[in-house]
Amino acid sequence: MWQQGQQVEIEITDLTDDGNGVGRYQDRVVFVPDTVPGDQVRVRLVRVKSKYAEGKLQDLEQASRHRISPRCIVADKCGGCQWQHIDYEFQLQAKRDLVVKTLERIGGFIEPRVDLVLTGESDLGYRNKVTYPLGRSATGQVQAGYFQKQSHRLVNLNQCPVQDQRLNPLLANIKQDIQNRGWSIYDETQHRGKLRHLSLRIGRRTGEILLTLIATQGSLPGLQEQAEIWLQQYPLLKGVCLNLNPDQSNVIFGQETRCLAGQPYLREEFGGLSFFLKPETFFQVNTEVAEALLQVMRQQLNLQGTERIVDAYCGIGTFTLPLAQDLQQKQEGSRESLYVPQVLGLELQETAIEQARQNAILNGIRHVEFKQGTVQKLLPQLADKPDIVLLDPPRKGCDRTVLETLLNLQPQRLIYISCKPATLARDLKILCETGVYQLMRVQPADFFPQTSHVECAAFLSC
Repeated sequence: MWQQGQQVEIEITDLTDDGNGVGRYQDRVVFVPDTVPGDQVRVRLVRVKSKYAEGKLQDLEQASRHRISPRCIVADKCGGCQWQHIDYEFQLQAKRDLVVKTLERIGGFIEPRVDLVLTGESDLGYRNKVTYPLGRSATGQVQAGYFQKQSHRLVNLNQCPVQDQRLNPLLANIKQDIQNRGWSIYDETQHRGKLRHLSLRIGRRTGEILLTLIATQGSLPGLQEQAEIWLQQYPLLKGVCLNLNPDQSNVIFGQETRCLAGQPYLREEFGGLSFFLKPETFFQVNTEVAEALLQVMRQQLNLQGTERIVDAYCGIGTFTLPLAQDLQQKQEGSRESLYVPQVLGLELQETAIEQARQNAILNGIRHVEFKQGTVQKLLPQLADKPDIVLLDPPRKGCDRTVLETLLNLQPQRLIYISCKPATLARDLKILCETGVYQLMRVQPADFFPQTSHVECAAFLSC
């Protein structure tokens, strides 16, 4: 028998999909954070069940050849990254292996084709948006950072190695400005105070920055004056905004955003197009890898100019608009040029649809239309059968009715983009088990280096 508090010696042999190491003791599984396959470790069992236990690393008796020294001084405390202690090549191998195993175990696929993981320019400094909770130290100093692993204790940061390095000068200085202004900081345990989060967003291609404060209310003394000072102080800063979120919830952004100084958006270049991004806009956090994935999609689709495309869960048109532009360019100069929308974007959030339409106008893209509503409702109402459907649902995957509609419509090709391999495998099984669709390939993409998260694009053919 084993019991809580017991110390055992094990070898770490694998990684879970949430990034923890896996070992075995007396034919039972032990999950251990902060470990790497190949580590020989002594762990203390902190949670014990009949068939598995969760352990805490006590001593690293022999380090894996894949273990490295973290490049962040608070990596052992901060919950922002899980894999700073793992060399990057092994991170990529582990992510590809995870996708393969998940497709086999949950999806029932036999030796699925899973390509090498797409990467960006660097495994550090890639994040184009960061949102830090605010707090105060025991001495009353304003702090901003990520929560400590498995807790709500704030790890104070003055810089972060995974965010775009052009944001670092703002982080420490803005905290000090908040301190000097004496603004009230929100206490989530007491639900008191005003200032909750600091959000920074940058256009990787343009360098334009947006600064947004998230508060329970707007009555912060000297706020307008400070916003104007920030705008003058930082040349790359294009706008200072205030988002109001009075709700007692873990949702970061509220419904209302006010522009205090400058403009309420930044301009970014993506896939050969210009996009306007607002503080609360969803946009892929790793611009370079998103562009690499878009290029893979373009190569795989090899559009001829006559296809009808539906982009479900289209957001602001991040992938919709480049594909619509490809069709438009194919038709330019053709005698049979079509002037009807060939690309349809479906999206639940009305604000995202509005931005998608604005970005289409900005780029002069005509052959595109956007509709607001749920995919479950809008997809069965299509007047014409699409040739291609692009799916990019939330982590929970597609609603079963969406998959059933696709099996009835039978568009020739599907692209399913997913940020969770388990729900991807589940949905692909439904699409492929009847023989209607065949899984051609899966392209993993490393949108979040130094973490266990992996994005995938699965390509299916009817």
